[in-house]
Amino acid sequence: MLIREATAQDWDRIWPFWSRIVSAGDTYAWDPDTDEPAARALWMAPSHRVFVVEDEDEDGTLVASAYLRPNYGGPAAHIANAGFMVDPEQTGRGIGRRLAEYVIDRARRDGYAGMVFNAVVETNPATRLWETLGFRVLGTVPGAFRHPEHGTVGLNIMFREL
Repeated sequence: MLIREATAQDWDRIWPFWSRIVSAGDTYAWDPDTDEPAARALWMAPSHRVFVVEDEDEDGTLVASAYLRPNYGGPAAHIANAGFMVDPEQTGRGIGRRLAEYVIDRARRDGYAGMVFNAVVETNPATRLWETLGFRVLGTVPGAFRHPEHGTVGLNIMFREL
């Protein structure tokens, strides 16, 4: 697998799995009905450093993407935020872990001192991955997320030092 910075041309290959993940409404606190132009603006924003994972065994198919950005501004701009999406058809292959390790290392090299996730759905299976990578739950906003299967659940705020 090749992890590299995304180009504007990659969006058309990110959008299919981005839309499946967000429209499921169970892991991201974004509107499940987000249309393609709004999704592009969210994911490919100028303030984001975007990465993609190409599966070299499958003719360069994009199987995951992530963004990295400052979570805050000004004197707090040294704390990163990131978002991660792995094509649901590619889960269980270790792609998420490899991409997360890459982005965490990139954040460290870019001078960030820590990384925060603002809204990790309590029932999101990726929570276990984040914990194995050194993230801890700082707090939970109870009942902040309306999960399509589990009903109202909390959103965790997770952090790790870099």
